[in-house]
Amino acid sequence: MEITLKNVKKRYHQKTVLDIPDFHFFPGKIYGIIGPNGAGKSTLLKVIARLEELSEGEIFYQQQPFRKEILKTMTYLTQKPFLFSASVVENISYPLKFRKYKRDEIRFLVEKIISEFGIEHLAHQLATKLSGGEAQRVALARALIFKPQILLLDEPTSNMDPNSIEIIEKIILKYNHKKGKTILFITHNVAQAKRICDEVIYLENGIIVESGKAKDVIASPKSENLRRFLSLEYYVN
Repeated sequence: MEITLKNVKKRYHQKTVLDIPDFHFFPGKIYGIIGPNGAGKSTLLKVIARLEELSEGEIFYQQQPFRKEILKTMTYLTQKPFLFSASVVENISYPLKFRKYKRDEIRFLVEKIISEFGIEHLAHQLATKLSGGEAQRVALARALIFKPQILLLDEPTSNMDPNSIEIIEKIILKYNHKKGKTILFITHNVAQAKRICDEVIYLENGIIVESGKAKDVIASPKSENLRRFLSLEYYVN
């Protein structure tokens, strides 16, 4: 699903934290969103997900103004996901039950995605007792199971071990290229952005300073601030 931002501004207590005059997110692409802490990355995802109201401007979905039905076509996954105090299977099933899927279809889809994520051993465990990395995998499985058109991910692999990160990246790549969805992916890991993202957006003080093909933006940054940011991130990671 195409997402278009027009004159988008978000303020908190008179401070502008997001200021994007015009930008388009196109279907079938993974957009890596990078930038320092406080750059407005999470705020960008929240206004697209309609979890935050805009101060000015408008966001269009498939060139149409926002309608409540759009919410059923997108999912937003935070860095610290909320899971219900129920089994992993029940957590993953919830979006399908909410959308009135038939019982047999729910069972089939849940078993399929649990296998894809390699979490069969967690299926009947209490979700609130999982480790951070396990909880994140379950939350992402729940986010993907109803095949959203828009997937908004706020550092989804931040608490994971390298093996889990590899599994999740492969799943996201497969989902995007096979289904042609629109994925916005916040990450502090520049190497990760280069691995899985088609496009990269560098945010600073709520402004898109640079954007373009991931390999080009990361290999040949135009702004001095982005060059400095990339060198620090490579050093840390």
